[in-house]
Amino acid sequence: MLSIALAGKPNAGKSTFYTAATMADVDVANYPFTTIDANRGVSYVRTECPCLEREERCNADNCEDGKRYVPIELIDVAGLVPGAHEGKGLGNQFLDELTNADVIVNVIDASGGTNEKGEPVDIGEHDPLEDIDFVEEEMDLWLAGIVERNWESVERKSRSPDFDIDDVLADMLSGFGASPKQIAVVLRELDYPEDPIQWEDDHREELARLVRERTKPIVVAANKIDVAPEENVEKLLDLDKPVIPTTAEGELALRRAADNGLVDYDPGDETLAIGDDVNDAQRGALEDLAETMAEHGGTGVQGALNYAVYDLLEHLTAYPVEDAAKWSDGSGNILPDAFLLPDGSTPVDLAYAVHSDIGDGYLHAVNAKTNREVGEEYELEEGDVIKIVSTN
Repeated sequence: MLSIALAGKPNAGKSTFYTAATMADVDVANYPFTTIDANRGVSYVRTECPCLEREERCNADNCEDGKRYVPIELIDVAGLVPGAHEGKGLGNQFLDELTNADVIVNVIDASGGTNEKGEPVDIGEHDPLEDIDFVEEEMDLWLAGIVERNWESVERKSRSPDFDIDDVLADMLSGFGASPKQIAVVLRELDYPEDPIQWEDDHREELARLVRERTKPIVVAANKIDVAPEENVEKLLDLDKPVIPTTAEGELALRRAADNGLVDYDPGDETLAIGDDVNDAQRGALEDLAETMAEHGGTGVQGALNYAVYDLLEHLTAYPVEDAAKWSDGSGNILPDAFLLPDGSTPVDLAYAVHSDIGDGYLHAVNAKTNREVGEEYELEEGDVIKIVSTN
């Protein structure tokens, strides 16, 4: 299961975002370090289910009339403060939690209602642009410190005749989630001395930055968009970075209202239908929220998760079935499972994602949409329905 971490300053709305996306009970309060130990839960990315191409919708638990929700892990990390890479505000502990994630959502307070330390101030008093690069800078410096502290070991190993810097760095940075392939790509981008003894701090810091960029890409959730000054919103959306306008409180309110039958709303919808059983105050609040959603294409919570997985991580959704004609499993369930795989994945990769034994016994695959056999090198596309034939 892919992991998405929520990071940012205290009071930016991470825990509200987490609650809205998982409907799990967590502490949400207006003071620093409400979250100490990271919260972990299951959330979902949303995509179109292939059942929309058939006369009847599927009966999968995570499909709502063709809106398919695919599970991912969501990690709510405690708020970071300036100097986190030096251990301030338990920063080392919190940064260490981010190493478990595949991608990071940097939740910022677009309203400018919290200062650089995450302390409440008047709306518009703080410039949210200052928070855009905050998480990545703290992560880069923290990782650079880890590289620095372990560099003596790299220098010692460089004296060996079979020294390979790719292998040594891949081993050192494996705990950060860096694969040997990623390290190899980073070193091709980096201009560095052949002898590790001649490396300077600038080389190690650039190595850390490139490794972080490749292994922990970041999308910004510009939260509290519903109360943010218009000039803040314009500046944030003008940036040459992925920024998703978000109202986590709005999403949470809609999820709860939907559970109580007050609105017709599914996560990721750009509109909502207000029911008859709401009072005047509720209707007013919901109509205001509907205006925000219309302006920004929804509440942004689902949008941020989707962007993280489908755009930053460049993944797709594939559906394994046993019956290519009915798109079902052995029990007759239509499209029961959905798997997130990197772009460029093949039917063999899907087979291994289902189970290692099925991958080991792979014989061939059939594209259930075309009812044609596809080769091992066939690159899966978003929404592919695949029958895997295996000896196991």
